[in-house]
Amino acid sequence: MKRIDKIYDYILQASKLFDKDKLLEQKGFSAQEIGDTLDILRNNVSKELNTLCRDKKIIKIKNRPVLYFDRKCLEHILFIKLPENLEEISDINSLTGTPNELIEDQSPFNYLIGANTSLKNQIEQAKAALLYPPNGLHTLIVGSTGVGKSLFANIMYEYSKYIKKLPEDAPFVVFNCADYANNPQLLLSYIFGHIKGAFTGAEKEKDGIVSKANGGILFLDEIHRLPPEGQEMVFYFMDTGTYNKLGETDRTRKANVLLIGATTEDPNSTLLKTFVRRIPISIAIPDFDERPIDDQIQLIHFLISKEAQRVNKTIRISAEAIKALIGSTSYGNVGQLKSNIQLACAKGFLNCMNTDEPIDINLKLLPPNIKNGLLTLGNKVNENATAWNIIPNTITIPPDGNKTFLETDAYEPPFNIYSIIEDKTSALQEEGMSEDEIKNFIATDINLQLKQFYARFKNDTHRREGLLKIVDNDIVDFAEEIKTLAENRLNKKLNERFIYATSLHFSALFNRIKKKTVSFSSSIELPSTINSKEYIVAKEIHALIEQRYNLIIPPVEIEYLALLLTSIQESSHQERVGIVVAAHGSSTATSMVAVARKLFDADNILAVDMPLEMTPSDILDIVIEKVKTVDEGKGVLLLVDMGSLNTFGDLITEKTGILTKSVDMVSTPLVLEAVRKCSLCDTDLNSVYSYLLTDFRGYTNKLISDEVSTSDGAGVIVTICSTGKGAAIKLKDLVQDIIDNITTDNINIMPIGLNNLGKSISHIAKGNKIIALIGIANPNMGIPFISLENLIDGSGEKVLKNLIEGKTIITSNNKTQNQIVLKNLCKQSLREILTFLNPEKICSLLEDFVIVIEKSLCINYENSHKLRIMLHVACALERMILNDGLEYRESPDTLNKNNLIALNKASLIFKNSLSISLTNDEIYYMVDILNEY
Repeated sequence: MKRIDKIYDYILQASKLFDKDKLLEQKGFSAQEIGDTLDILRNNVSKELNTLCRDKKIIKIKNRPVLYFDRKCLEHILFIKLPENLEEISDINSLTGTPNELIEDQSPFNYLIGANTSLKNQIEQAKAALLYPPNGLHTLIVGSTGVGKSLFANIMYEYSKYIKKLPEDAPFVVFNCADYANNPQLLLSYIFGHIKGAFTGAEKEKDGIVSKANGGILFLDEIHRLPPEGQEMVFYFMDTGTYNKLGETDRTRKANVLLIGATTEDPNSTLLKTFVRRIPISIAIPDFDERPIDDQIQLIHFLISKEAQRVNKTIRISAEAIKALIGSTSYGNVGQLKSNIQLACAKGFLNCMNTDEPIDINLKLLPPNIKNGLLTLGNKVNENATAWNIIPNTITIPPDGNKTFLETDAYEPPFNIYSIIEDKTSALQEEGMSEDEIKNFIATDINLQLKQFYARFKNDTHRREGLLKIVDNDIVDFAEEIKTLAENRLNKKLNERFIYATSLHFSALFNRIKKKTVSFSSSIELPSTINSKEYIVAKEIHALIEQRYNLIIPPVEIEYLALLLTSIQESSHQERVGIVVAAHGSSTATSMVAVARKLFDADNILAVDMPLEMTPSDILDIVIEKVKTVDEGKGVLLLVDMGSLNTFGDLITEKTGILTKSVDMVSTPLVLEAVRKCSLCDTDLNSVYSYLLTDFRGYTNKLISDEVSTSDGAGVIVTICSTGKGAAIKLKDLVQDIIDNITTDNINIMPIGLNNLGKSISHIAKGNKIIALIGIANPNMGIPFISLENLIDGSGEKVLKNLIEGKTIITSNNKTQNQIVLKNLCKQSLREILTFLNPEKICSLLEDFVIVIEKSLCINYENSHKLRIMLHVACALERMILNDGLEYRESPDTLNKNNLIALNKASLIFKNSLSISLTNDEIYYMVDILNEY
């Protein structure tokens, strides 16, 4: 590790241990303190600290002496956002009293989480729209359900008042177009008003919301639910500022209104093009999982803070619970996250309702659907491990209050969860229910209420929003026209990537022409495209561009377009297994295929919805057409819902010559796994058919000893350690590396502890095929066992390979019992296991540790036992560095006193040599290990 990395890691880990009170008291770390701890000269430390300040990783505090603190930890503790160019501050206290002094722009947008990161461009767009003379530009906000479109519109309104574009009493009128979507007449009446007698029931004249919004902003949520005639009336109003009430013929009424629309849909497919073109600004709000980890953590902090205010209690949440909340947030974005947090807080409140204790939210408290969010985070954590390191073990959030402009929103339940809990608890106590029964009853009741309330927000329609952020609508329309033309001329099907590629290419080209940076003299020669069909079509497109946009386009663009046509065409026709899903019902198959298309961006899957009254022959004809469409030369997999349709595969092959295989009992997991295998793994039809038919068992998760296990039939390897944590987790990574080199099969690895070892393994064996046990103790259950030292020295790897391949196992009883072998094994193991400690230096200390224990207890351990003790202690030392020690849950009163005394004496070696003290809990675990030997 480089010197600068060591210094930053020290500051980061130390900063994570601070809360607000400790920060205000100690303020940071001096160069001298860091140098003394890391044994680095002070002037070298100062040099690296200045570099870290310039890199915006730490912040300098002008104290005497000068102090330093991790920048992100400081922002999290004080819940502020520092300006990007800020490197130093005069005093920590200045941040707590008036944080706005640090922020360059004090506008309402600064209170949006992500103002300087994921929402920075969107905020700039909004400001430009609102500042545009004379009255601003009408705006469309696009985003999935729950991303915060309503909140963004509210803050646009607050910003208009902040910049004095609107007076303080200007109206902000909100209307959800979905409320009257099935009654267009009533919808238009609500928006524009009506005169007496305009329709049946119109007994008197009434003003619409356009009139109420005069002089302010009208926010039309779910604007795609406006009927075409309503869109025409709205865009006429946008053009002229005039309108008429329902029942009037003349447009004589006037109103000065800025329109902000919001939609979850693709505007180009749900709104009239004439309507979309009148809204010049389109702002796309990113999904929750598209936002940086830093933003996600701040959103959780903010939402929990609101719950803390509501219940007036401090809330503590563990890092694992935060990760689970992030991982479980999918369809509903921030809205779903809010629902999950409310459920967790409600359960926590139930546990401490009659005490002064804070509400504790940990992994055990969370329901399985949220807890399983941890499974989805593996790749994200690996991609951005540094960002995850800023999460302390526990975040404590007091009911201090938060600045927000939208105190209630569409996701705010129309009931107070905490009042319901208190009221129902009292009623159930009177009925004589036990405390546990009351908790279970209320937890289920709250879960159902929240689930029903948020069910209406589960709209997750696929949108092409990313392209419209940066490319003009007209260019996208033109690209679609070009796609149709090219498909007709080339008699080939081009996928959506062609629209993206040509839109971006045209947009960049027009900008270069506008800035006069395009060259008309350059030329390229592409023998593979000149005089080809693609080149002829490219010449036609070149002429169309010049005609459409009245521009002179360089001739070289013909070659570029020909190359684009060739490459996109080839990439869209890589041979894959096609998939057709056929199921009875009006939208059963379509729904499953929509999920697969969304998750995998798959274009090799089609759906057939089969009404019950449709005859088998009609169904067969439709399925045959779909098979022909989706076939790319490698055959087609047919997924059906009833066994009687299984015969279709052979019939289709006879009629079309296309190889087809059928699998019945179709379900969403089956469809997802089929798409994953066909699209991502480039497999053949027989392989994927065989896998789905015999091996795939769904995505069901089983919780075993607090560890998550999944099995798809490929087998399980169990790693064993004294705790099921510590070294066993490290051992799991080591075994995974070996398996990756041995086989491509999907083999699961489960770490477990010595406690109830036999019971745990029997539990695992019920739903899994256990290939081998690896670790420190052989339970002698008739399952092949590989010891840790055999795995490290290479012999165990050969045994493991034979087990996986089903070959005969040849074992050897020869053991080399000498100190040199022990030291080599120890160092090899430590290199695989340790992250922070130096294996070369720590190995001798571990040997001394074991020697002290042996002398104290008058015992000589076997080398295998010594190695196990040394590896466990090495992992314990690393946990001390990370402040992530194990927690001993049994009573220490029953522990062997002699072992405890020996371990405490031996642990002084690390305190004296490394300044690392093992916690009592870690030493208690080690007593259990010594008892085994």
